[in-house]
Amino acid sequence: MSAFTHIVLGTNDIDKARTFYDNALAPLGMKRMLDFDHASMWGGDQPALMITRPANGEPATFANGGTVGLAASSRKSVDEFHAAGLGNGGTCDGKPGKRAFHPDAYGAYLRDPEGNKICAYSYVPD
Repeated sequence: MSAFTHIVLGTNDIDKARTFYDNALAPLGMKRMLDFDHASMWGGDQPALMITRPANGEPATFANGGTVGLAASSRKSVDEFHAAGLGNGGTCDGKPGKRAFHPDAYGAYLRDPEGNKICAYSYVPD
């Protein structure tokens, strides 16, 4: 059983977030599954990531030190995730490449348009 049911990140511009996440998550096999006026949810077979304007009406801010890690099926999908994110309003926070903590770790980091840090990792051997 997974330790998580879903993850929620905030946004101040839901339309900009939808464009970013539609494109950045597609290479990871995730699609937008649900839309509300203030939020959307993405996933594979069930919703797993929600992007929403904060319910309390305050501005959305990113977590300093927080990162959401997403599973990738291949190194190619990590590269495509990173490129799609950069092409849709995201910024690089770590180029695609091997990571030292595991012999098969290959990851890339992005900041979404609000500054939330997300990454994609594949552990499929080279």
